[in-house]
Amino acid sequence: MKSNHILGLITARGGSKGVYNKNIKLLAGKPLLAYTVEEALKSQKLTRVVLSSEDKEIIKVAQNYDIEVPYLRPKKLAEDETPSLLVVKDLVKYLIIKENYEPDIIVLLQPTSPLRKSNHIDEAISLFEKNNADSLVSVVEIPHNYSPYSAMQLRDGYLKPFLDYDEENNLRQKKPTFFARNGAAIYIFTLNCLMEKNSLYGDKILPYLMDQKFSIDIDTEWDFEIAEKIIKGMSDENTVPTH
Repeated sequence: MKSNHILGLITARGGSKGVYNKNIKLLAGKPLLAYTVEEALKSQKLTRVVLSSEDKEIIKVAQNYDIEVPYLRPKKLAEDETPSLLVVKDLVKYLIIKENYEPDIIVLLQPTSPLRKSNHIDEAISLFEKNNADSLVSVVEIPHNYSPYSAMQLRDGYLKPFLDYDEENNLRQKKPTFFARNGAAIYIFTLNCLMEKNSLYGDKILPYLMDQKFSIDIDTEWDFEIAEKIIKGMSDENTVPTH
């Protein structure tokens, strides 16, 4: 499915509870939001990139990085429990009604995945265009020790396997591979999936596998510390002499 209009949508609300002003908190000397904005604008596949936010301070910071902000998101769509589906639909409806702009597909990029790069975005879009799917979600492979076949739960004070299994054949090599969404890195879906199926996923969901290194999802102060160490490590790798 070749697409003429591919909308990159970055969502960033204020009022985060876990980390104060998380989306504009400095990460390795740069606002968290800036990492996603910069990589989205580098993308060769996105034809338009916009920000959705209700927070004027966030918008001001974002505009320093030359991103388009078509409207001020209603505050009722910026609560802790507001589903992403409603946020995305509101912005897309606004663009359709006010600008007569209808994207073929939408790429949702959230600022809490600062290590996702423009090549990841472009690879995911290319994969999506080559397949007849409703959506695509970036994922990481679940480590074998976190597999449902390794998980246990408490029942009446004793550990019991989460899933029943044959102990004689419970080998790591025989466990099926499981995948998990890697936070908020990349979500891609068609306009039809969003508006007609009222979903970010639909029925046919493609996986885009990413390395754990690029998949951190920022939610706590500890996550910021880990991300800074990873960024420093990447920077050190780039400065190592090649001769």
